[in-house]
Amino acid sequence: MSKISFGVWGVDDGRVIHLFKIENASGAYVELTNYGATLVSVNVPDRDGKIGNVILGYPSLSGYLNDTCYIGSTIGRFANRIANAKFELDGITYQLENNDGANSNHSGSSGFNYKVFGYIITGDELIFDILSEDGDGGFPGNLNLKVSYKWTEENELLITYYAVTDKTTVANFTNHSYFNLNPKAGNILNHELTIHADNILKAGADHIPTGLIAPAGNLAFDKQKVHNGINTCYVLNLQAEQAPACILSEETSGRVMTVFTTYPGVMLYTGDYLNSNTHGNNGKAHQPFDGLCLECQFFPDSPNHPHFPSTVLNPGETYQHNITYKFSTTV
Repeated sequence: MSKISFGVWGVDDGRVIHLFKIENASGAYVELTNYGATLVSVNVPDRDGKIGNVILGYPSLSGYLNDTCYIGSTIGRFANRIANAKFELDGITYQLENNDGANSNHSGSSGFNYKVFGYIITGDELIFDILSEDGDGGFPGNLNLKVSYKWTEENELLITYYAVTDKTTVANFTNHSYFNLNPKAGNILNHELTIHADNILKAGADHIPTGLIAPAGNLAFDKQKVHNGINTCYVLNLQAEQAPACILSEETSGRVMTVFTTYPGVMLYTGDYLNSNTHGNNGKAHQPFDGLCLECQFFPDSPNHPHFPSTVLNPGETYQHNITYKFSTTV
């Protein structure tokens, strides 16, 4: 069974921030912090057995306090964009913060990436929890969220989101880690990615879905498009913990990451807007294409598209969705 250890990482505005480590018997480990319920590092072996970190992050708490790229954080109350920063629910229009032009993105300044979570350790499970009060960020209902992290002996990171509310609301949570399976290469352009999705959401230049679902076509394999950056929601063929949503690999290191999820979509974001204010764990400021995100989630702007999978959460219901990152190597 994996072991969990932790200690004080720093203090922000009187709030104590901890750094947690979950290590399995092989020596592979992940680090997390209760600031933003954030994944700080994922340290797994390459083909030669050398353990290295495969996500972008910062070496100290100050990097996260000054971060503007959501690096490693839990996103909520609503991941991704909501058009015109508003939606209607039960005949009531709710106004959100328009932090992305006219639109809301990742819930603006009230996003969970800026919040300090409580924590519970039960055996090999680390649970972060938070109460988001009615009206927080413009969203209705007192919402309780728990984010569970487990790190297995098979180098699998299991993330589960649980949420309840006392008033009908919308909810959409994800993890915003930037992956680079061979950080020595300096960017992710040498990675190969397979997404098990025949369709994508059509979107405008502002990344707001038009409502149309279209064939993915050559988008997934268009190298010129990759160099220009991708910020696209893929409609997964299957939502199951047994069937892979996507597989990311890097030949030089031999590392492979297989993603499983219960969510209906995954946002592929190739990090073309990355621009960190401080040096990261790679010894330099994070730059475009240093890492890519595979954000398993409901579709962007779902509250404004009734034909999309519903993000409505009612009192008496429990929101529960899973994301699993499984790390392995090729021969």
